[in-house]
Parts: sequence; structure tokens; C-alpha cells
Amino acid sequence: MSRDFGFVEWFRPGDHDRVEEALEGLATSGARYLRTHLSWADYVTPGGSDWFDWLIPRLGREIDLLPCIHYTPPSLSRTGRSSGPPHELKSYADFVDHALTRYGRHFSHVELWNEPNNLLDWDWRLDSDFLLFCEMVGGAAWWVRERGWKPVLGGPCPFDPLWLDLMGERGVLAQCAAAGFHGFPGTWDSEESTWGGWDLHLGEMRAILDRHNPDCEIWITETGYSTWRNDELEQTRRFAGALKAPADRMYWYGWRDLPRDVPVQEGLWFDPRHYHMGAVDEAGKPKLLARLLSGEGVEGVRSMAGLCAPSLSRAVRPAVITGGAGFIGSNLADALLSDGEEVILLDNLGRAGVEDNLRWLKARHGERLHPVIADLRDERAMADAARDAAAVYHLAGQTAVTTSLESPVADFEINARGTLNLLEAIRATGRPVPLLFASTNKVYGALEDLEMQPGERHVPADPEILAHGIGEGRPLDFCTPYGCSKGVADQYVIDYAKSFGLPTAVLRMSCIYGPRQFGTEDQGWVAHFLIRALKGKGISVFGDGRQVRDVLHVSDAVVAYRRLMAEVSAGRVRSQAFNLGGGPGNAVSLRQVLEEIGHLTGGPVTVTEEDWRQGDQLWFVADTRALGAAIGWAPTVGWREGLAGLAAWLAEHRVGGASAAEAEPLRARRSA
Repeated sequence: MSRDFGFVEWFRPGDHDRVEEALEGLATSGARYLRTHLSWADYVTPGGSDWFDWLIPRLGREIDLLPCIHYTPPSLSRTGRSSGPPHELKSYADFVDHALTRYGRHFSHVELWNEPNNLLDWDWRLDSDFLLFCEMVGGAAWWVRERGWKPVLGGPCPFDPLWLDLMGERGVLAQCAAAGFHGFPGTWDSEESTWGGWDLHLGEMRAILDRHNPDCEIWITETGYSTWRNDELEQTRRFAGALKAPADRMYWYGWRDLPRDVPVQEGLWFDPRHYHMGAVDEAGKPKLLARLLSGEGVEGVRSMAGLCAPSLSRAVRPAVITGGAGFIGSNLADALLSDGEEVILLDNLGRAGVEDNLRWLKARHGERLHPVIADLRDERAMADAARDAAAVYHLAGQTAVTTSLESPVADFEINARGTLNLLEAIRATGRPVPLLFASTNKVYGALEDLEMQPGERHVPADPEILAHGIGEGRPLDFCTPYGCSKGVADQYVIDYAKSFGLPTAVLRMSCIYGPRQFGTEDQGWVAHFLIRALKGKGISVFGDGRQVRDVLHVSDAVVAYRRLMAEVSAGRVRSQAFNLGGGPGNAVSLRQVLEEIGHLTGGPVTVTEEDWRQGDQLWFVADTRALGAAIGWAPTVGWREGLAGLAAWLAEHRVGGASAAEAEPLRARRSA
């Protein structure tokens, strides 16, 4: 079993920034090794030697480096391509010798060639019996050993035991300190019919090595899993599985997703799977695997991989909560589970920190919680989740306006198309499964037509609106891609009740806050402000800070969801949208919240003002009278009380791990 791991990352000439970002990320992840290529073909191009003169020492100073030396310069190739053998086979060993002299102090092992049974790396059509390859690589391996370094034989892909045995019979394995293995179970179609598991293939490999060179180690020099279907948990599971494999080292391909404008060997976007192999995405945002490695290490990966095993075997109709590991979803799940219900928690774990909510729920409720780690864009997963559902609370989605402006297509696919996928999955059951959808007040737009009166905070001049808030009769006015995608989903949910008879309703939410919230600058601003203040850091306010929101504690939101679900299930409410917020009694400006946070934390908060953000409303307060009349509901937690409770929870669970005793003064300070 490999206890240590590394990553594979190919760097292209000029990728200086990418190298620095990768080194920082690899250090945080706990990776011990890095495998990268030292391209013979690139080296002899103009500027190539300068690039490697910078790259190899830069990497070798920071991490245990394995250079893979391959690719024939086309001018020296028998085919005119980098995959062809050189005219003089010894030229490869000469270049390896040059690399050892120039860079050898930065590494101990050298990998000789890459995927020799892949036509894009080695044109075996000119070398059907691999005599040329054996002479070229065998000679280079002998010279590497003579000079005091350790040669590693490049791994074929897919694995070919007959080829490896041939390398033994030809004497190549006798020169090698390690032999590479490449395998990508679950990603490439070419392996589907031949993959038999790590134990089987590495067992075959060990038997061959024992015949020819018992001291030769097995290294998994390349394995990975593409998240092109947004299944980040499966990537984590595959990583955990590779760590358990009987190998001396494991290199995971790769650290960061390939940029969209970079062609792979087969061509630009030949296969989308190539572009989603990283532990972080193209923009550098950590996926679940990178978050777990950086936060909890290998044990965190193994724990999460085992946490989400299917366990629903009884004849029950569970409630389904999409986004169930999120802030509102985890609070709602806890309430349902505490009352004895079975819950399918469907989440893609794409948001940083939600894995902690999942662990918390599993520890509290055990086998009655059934995690399903899937994405709204996966139609098959939606069908599986909805098949036995008694009710569906649809809370999952892309939640930030800023993200929607950066990636409007992804925002649409998640919020609009994802909701349609779920509705179709419910319709396919043939049962009237009730669904509640978490919409947003952004469907009403920026409210730019409201006349505002001057003062310490923005408030509407219309006394009726000021007294009661914005009602559901307000015309829809989608604004920003986020408002559009949520608005489309909002209308689809309402229409599926009319067109197909599904029992549905919509809650257009204002600012929900409370425990288990991972506040960021883009979403969850109340928790974000508190986290920054508790850490002694400054807070950025977009706009003048006089904008007003009606904040609602999550406990009140959970009560509203449950009561409305009861009414929808009973057929007393259908095809209706309600506003859900704190209402006029909990309407506060950002400045008021910041002042209260300063009181709670015992000191003034440093605030800087930034430009207004697109689509930001000067004032939004929800008129919740219709919801109150329909379900007998009203907020019970005042904003000051709720803010103090959240501050105490964050101090205990999120900021420095304060004890409950240390957090108690924050709860009491409000009344002091």
C-alpha cells in the first residue's frame, strides 16, 4: 500500500505562474512527489533550454521530483514526429546523460519515456517487436545506473503484461529501480473491458518483476479520474482506492484542470474528459479532493470516501433534500431526522466546508441519513434520487451573483437545467411527489423604480411598501444571470403544477443566516462579516452600507419549509410562490449589522467601501403576509438575538476552535 503520494503535472514553456501556483497547492495538499516531463523535443527548440534551466531547479528545490524524459526532436526522428525513434538510438541516452549533468542534483530517479504502447508517444508501427525501444531505453537505463541515478521504466497504457514480460526478457527490467503503471479506472472507455482492479493488475506486474528483477519497485506513475460529469466524490474515492493499491508510490494525474484553450495530443477538445482531470479546476478553485487533502490529509480522503456508501435498504419513502449538505439543507435535514424521518441527502459537495455538515449529520443520525453525492446536471442521478421520494426539498444550486457573471453557462446548467432535470425525474415516477423550490428575491430585479428617501439607511418613500415589504404581486424582473437562472427554475416549478399536476410551491428567499453557514464575500454575507470580525480582519462593503435587507434566522426558515411542505402534500397549496424573509421586523442596514458585530466582538470593525455590484438592491424587505396566512407562520428570532447566537457558534466551530465556555460571552454580551 502506498502511504505517500504525488501528482503528475505537465508544464509548458512559459508556464511560470502555473508552476508557482502548483507548488503552493502541492505543499498544502501534503504531496511528497511530483512527476513532470523533460521534453527532449522542447529542449532543443529556441528558448527550450532556458525554460528547463528554470523549471527543473525550481521544482527540485521544493519537492521530490521525477522527470519523465521523452519525445524525440522531429529533426532527429525517423518519422519526422516526436513519437518516432531517433535515427541514432544512442542519441536518447546522450540527451539523458546531458540532463543528468545539467540537472541531476535536483532528482534521484529518472523516468525513461512515457506510454510506449500509445501511438502518440511511441510509434510502434515502426517497431512492432519493440527492438528499437528496448535498445534505446535499455541503453539509457544502463547509463543512468552507471552514473549513480535510478532509472524508472515508463508505464504502458493500458497495462500490457506481455509487453512488460518482453522488457524483462530483453534485459531492460534488470536495469530499472522501478517500473511504472498507468491506469485510469472509470475514466477512459479503452480500459472498461480490460480493467480488473488494482490487486489483479499489480499482482500480475509483481509476478513478472519477480522473475526478472525482484528488487524492482512498482510505481503507479499515472492514474486519475475526470470530473467531467461533476462527480467530485468519485474522484475522491478513486484517489483513496489508488492509495490502497499494492504499489510503492502513487502519482495522481493531475493537480489542475487543463486550460480550455490548450490542445491535448489528439487535438483541442478532442475529448472533454482530458480537461477535468485536476484536483483543482481551471481557475484554481479546489475540488473536493484538494479540499480534503489540504484540510485533513489522506485520512480525510479515506473517511469521506467511506462515508457516502449507500445504506437505504428498508421499504421507506424518504424525504429528499437537494443541497442537503449546505447551510439551509443541513439544518432542514437535522430537523427532519430528529423527528424520525429518513432523509436522502443529495449534494455534489462542491462548496467548501459542506463536507463538515455531512459528517455532522451522519454522526448525529447514522443510518437514517442516506448521502447521495451527485450533481443536478446528472439526469440519471436525479432519477435515482427521486424514485422512492416521499417529498423533495430542492435547495441545491449555484448561489452567487458574482459567479453567475463569471460563468453564466454553468450557472444556467445548474440552476435552470438542473431544476428541470429534477422535475422530469419526479414526473417519471408517476406519483404526485410534492416539491418545494428555494428561489430568491433576485427574481424581482434591482427594484430600481422604487423611490428612496434620504437617511441613515435606504428606505422606500412609499409608506405601504415600507410598512409591509415587497409582495408576490410585484412583477418579475430577472436581473443578472443568477436572477435569470433562478427565475427560470422558479417559473418551471410553478408551471409543472399546472401542466403536469405535480404538487409544487416556491419560496423566494431573502437573507437567511445561522449556524452551519459558510459565509463568503459572494454569498452568506452575515456569516462572512462575523467570520472576518472574529478573526480580526477588515470587511469590504460593496456600496455605501446603507442598503437594507430583512434577515431571517435559519431555524425560522426550516419551520416555514416544513409547514409549507405539509400544506402542499395535503393539497391545500399548489402552484404558488411565497416570499420568505425576516420581514419589516428584521429589516436592517449593513451598517447596523456591522455596528452590532462590533458590539458582539468587543471592538470596532474595520470597513472599506467598494463599488456597487451589478444587480444589488438598495432595499429589499419581504412581505411575508401571504406565507403567514397560508401556513400560520411568522419569524420568532429577532436579528440581534440571532446574530449573537451565530457569533457564538462561529467562535466555537469555525474561528480558532474556541470552546463552548469561551463562546458563551458572545451570547451574553448582547444583553450586557
